[in-house]
Amino acid sequence: MIIPVIVSGGVGSRLWPASRQSHPKPFLPVENGKSLLLNTYIRAASLDGITDIVTITAHDSSFKTVAEYEKYAAPGVTDHLLLEPMGRDTAAATAAATVYVAKNFGRKAVILFLAADHLIRDTAGFNKAVAAAEAFAGRGRVVTFGIEPDRPETGYGYLEVEGDNVVRFVEKPDAETAKNYLEAGNFLWNSGMFCFPAGAMLDAMEAHCPKVLQAARTAVEKGARQEIAPHTTETVLDAAAFAGAPKISIDYAVMEKIANLSVVRANIGWSDVGNWSSLSESYTPDNEGNTTIGDAALVGSRNCFVSAQGRLVSLVGVEDLAVVDTRDATLVVNKARSQDVKALFEMLKDKGHESHASFPTGYRPWGSYTILDEGAGYKVKRIEVKPGGCLSLQSHKHRSEHWTVVQGVAHVVNGEEQLVLNPNESTYIACGNVHRMENRGEEPMTLIEVQTGSYLGEDDIVRYEDIYGRS
Repeated sequence: MIIPVIVSGGVGSRLWPASRQSHPKPFLPVENGKSLLLNTYIRAASLDGITDIVTITAHDSSFKTVAEYEKYAAPGVTDHLLLEPMGRDTAAATAAATVYVAKNFGRKAVILFLAADHLIRDTAGFNKAVAAAEAFAGRGRVVTFGIEPDRPETGYGYLEVEGDNVVRFVEKPDAETAKNYLEAGNFLWNSGMFCFPAGAMLDAMEAHCPKVLQAARTAVEKGARQEIAPHTTETVLDAAAFAGAPKISIDYAVMEKIANLSVVRANIGWSDVGNWSSLSESYTPDNEGNTTIGDAALVGSRNCFVSAQGRLVSLVGVEDLAVVDTRDATLVVNKARSQDVKALFEMLKDKGHESHASFPTGYRPWGSYTILDEGAGYKVKRIEVKPGGCLSLQSHKHRSEHWTVVQGVAHVVNGEEQLVLNPNESTYIACGNVHRMENRGEEPMTLIEVQTGSYLGEDDIVRYEDIYGRS
């Protein structure tokens, strides 16, 4: 039995401003229009004999993850979500997932450990590599996937290998060292993908990082499990226990310490899509080497990447740039300096700039909202409620709201009134009134909300009832 485990976390700070804490890298789309996460899920679900897939992700990303998976609806597959109350790095995530798999499927179950934010172009090559790794794991071995390098890359860690065994892990090298590694022929890129029997990993963690394992084991045992949809279960890891896990990567905690670690050489069109330069390479360029997403116009420009979200972006007479325009932020970076976007992200974070954490668009279990305009004492939002979506029954202490429906039909509770609002109909919600909106139709429902008051923060909510368990 092979159980894919998808680890979906990490902000992806080098892909700011498209990737942020509230909408991290795994949810970014690639050339086929699907997110990195969904592409990973489809690869896993398409392997022979897969009946269960485990995804470990942040608690706040659970509804977005479910929404992504619903776009594919893998036949015969049960999804298991493990929700982290806080990030504790990949060792704790690996431990929690391994404990969960061993508990539900046995110590002999083989885990295929996949990162949600990797791009793999050669599906047939991936399947072949997984089969080779599964054969090693069937003999009780822990296996890593090493990527055959095609250039002296300084942005990846390396594995020094000898035959089917890993000799050592190597940190990201400088350019000269990376060139020497490529010429030597026995160095592979460290993909961060693994395959192992659950029992073998538990034994290795007991030997090398027992505090991580114990915290993860308790977090799983005390976790709250429920079925949230047909063939979908959700386990919220116990926060107090999980917080006790030391924050360390799986490489440092375990992989670098395992004797006789096996390696599968994989030539699978792999990229970790770590920055705008590598993401641009995942798209098919035009004759001038340019790639554009959205509304863009380029004149006399070469080897540029443009991502325009909502307005026209134009370039004239420039080369080797990545330009990313979102509703509230614009990035212009030389592709050769794409790694340095992380420093910009950290600077914004240190200054407390809101753009490091969130977008004007916020995602919720019922749909999304987008801030269209705001100023002293007012805020204007577009709210989109998916079919079957229902906002919580709530009130506000500091603001009133005016709702106008522009698409679909809204079923509204406003104080003592129960209303049905069609397009171009509205209602005023006085400060303190208990209220709720619901979309009972089969199409998305859209309304414009105008807020006025002394405080307009998202935390000015008192919830009384909520179908998503947030009250």
